[in-house]
Amino acid sequence: MLRRKITTFLEQWRANKHQECLLIKGARQVGKSYAVERFGERAYQHFIKIDFILEPGLREVFEGSIDADSIFRRISLIKEDARFVPGETLLFLDEIQECPLARTALKYLALDDRIDVIASGSLLGIEFKEEQTSIPVGYERQVEMHPLDFEEFLWARGYDAQTLDGLREYAVDLAQVPNVVHEHMMGLLREYLAVGGMPDVVQQFVDSQSFAVAHEVQRAILASYEDDIARYATASERVKARACYRSLPRQLAKENTKFQYSVVEKRASARKFEGSVDWLEGARMVLRCRALSTAAFPLKSYEQNDRFRLYANDTGLLMGMHDFTMMAPVVNNTLKGPMKGGLYENLVACMLSARDYPLRFWRNDRGDREIEFLLDGADTTVVPIEVKAGRGSTVSLNEFLDRDDVHVGYKFLDGNVGRVGKKVSLPLYLLPFVNLCTLPPAMTAEERRAD
Repeated sequence: MLRRKITTFLEQWRANKHQECLLIKGARQVGKSYAVERFGERAYQHFIKIDFILEPGLREVFEGSIDADSIFRRISLIKEDARFVPGETLLFLDEIQECPLARTALKYLALDDRIDVIASGSLLGIEFKEEQTSIPVGYERQVEMHPLDFEEFLWARGYDAQTLDGLREYAVDLAQVPNVVHEHMMGLLREYLAVGGMPDVVQQFVDSQSFAVAHEVQRAILASYEDDIARYATASERVKARACYRSLPRQLAKENTKFQYSVVEKRASARKFEGSVDWLEGARMVLRCRALSTAAFPLKSYEQNDRFRLYANDTGLLMGMHDFTMMAPVVNNTLKGPMKGGLYENLVACMLSARDYPLRFWRNDRGDREIEFLLDGADTTVVPIEVKAGRGSTVSLNEFLDRDDVHVGYKFLDGNVGRVGKKVSLPLYLLPFVNLCTLPPAMTAEERRAD
């Protein structure tokens, strides 16, 4: 059974909520249903689940009057073991995008507040063919669920929280990781790079210790994603969305990983394909990293919608888009060429997204300086992040760190911990353990001593 961070969030939500339903959003097969089911069965006396894909007839429960008593009565007539006990019943509405009326009903279930209600949906960011009903603004708390991050992957591999707290200390203190530990952790990171964080892939890999098995499950998930495109995209977008999605390996194998429509189709234009990219982003199948016209706080003010990069929502699925022969070079660290850089860039994008950091990059007008990721920092600063899969130069980061509005910059690489002035170098496996928007505690303590 995989341990997920969202379980802690669910426990806190239950303890603190007031007239509020919870909506869990996320891509298909990231573990939303499994997490809620385990939580509901463990934390409540009564757990009721409605899956609007497996039980399409239950959409009728939300037709007509949608006050809480009417909904409870209809569910009780269909599910004879359903019990609605105040404070001890969890109602789980899975795949709620299939029943817009149920989404509207969340307001009235929240106002009633006798039972807890959690909904989940995989395709809530796309426009459906039918007209959407009203959204329960003010009565619905939303949370995004992602594939397993690297820390969760380590839990699945048998590492406990105490062990990982010891790893976190190296990032806090900016202390060198013992070489034997560093090499072992880099091996695990490359394993995660190859397997990814889709729960079914991780579980089957842990059980079988077979990258071939993991690759088969990755391919099965990719096939289900393409089935979703065929089912939910409009007729005019299906072929184009599939073509954009399948172009990801080629987009990331370029020296410049900016998304180019000409890679999807020769002489293609944004006018033809931009709606398809929007659809993929709305379905959470891809992560969009927007270009910045100016690298200044607040970064959102300088986003450019027409220049961006696209990453797979999971590095394992990006691996699944390649032949199985890609696995060994990644795991053994013998992969070379631009694809290695693109793969590690995708990894960092997933790691940042899992922590809900917006994805943005900056490239100067001449095109000879680039920062892979930029974050808003504390006190109107910006935080540059550079990703190095090998021993490449850091000219762009070094020049960027000369700015007064930059107090710290990060270089994530396969090497050990280091620091030169404002530049902090960290192994890629430490990224989940660092608060990137503030100065590392070791640097803060140093400033206090200087004062």
